[in-house]
Amino acid sequence: MTADTQMNRRPMKSASRNVRIPCGSVTLEGEWCIQVGAVGIVLFAHGSGSSRHSPRNQAVARALQESGTGTLLFDLLTRDEEKEDARTGQLRFDIGLLAQRLVAATRWVARQTEGEYLGLGYFGASTGGAAALVAAAELGPVVDAVVSRGGRPDLAGDSLPQVEASTLLIVGEWDDVVLQLNQQAFQQLRCEKELVVVPRATHLFEEPGALEKVARLAEGWFRRHLKPR
Repeated sequence: MTADTQMNRRPMKSASRNVRIPCGSVTLEGEWCIQVGAVGIVLFAHGSGSSRHSPRNQAVARALQESGTGTLLFDLLTRDEEKEDARTGQLRFDIGLLAQRLVAATRWVARQTEGEYLGLGYFGASTGGAAALVAAAELGPVVDAVVSRGGRPDLAGDSLPQVEASTLLIVGEWDDVVLQLNQQAFQQLRCEKELVVVPRATHLFEEPGALEKVARLAEGWFRRHLKPR
């Protein structure tokens, strides 16, 4: 075995740290992980009533990190806002607010030394899927790719035809209502797109092997579409 072969088989070194991201009048907390040699980073937009600690998003993030893609998991709401949302359930459906937080985080990433030349992608879940698409529509060619897991792309509304980023919608076969909403939204997208239905999976992809399938699909999509700037 040559020295080059041994080097290629070594896991990529990564720099992981907690970060604070200024978003307008608030500051959001996040977890940043960038591998040496990464060509892109994926920002995670969590779903309704969730946070950066979502075990499903964490699992997908680990798979992306192992494949050499950087990740940023961050809270779309402050702690006070999360408490308010737990009472009212309103902020989680404020797609405009969530999308603007994602746009601000994207611009923050682009200003970092480690993120300046990285390709940019979004992974959105539930209402985070809508926020990712609205943010991608606003930022245009800045965003290379979007993956939505059990998302609500229908809530992106008039932004759907404006999305330029290559978009993958992943839905569980047994998530009947959300599957219909994704099919309808899929028809409005004008970008490169794909809709994948995971067999025998429900909304949270809790069935054996379902979340692993999501992670493999997301990894492949980002590997194809993330390009260094």
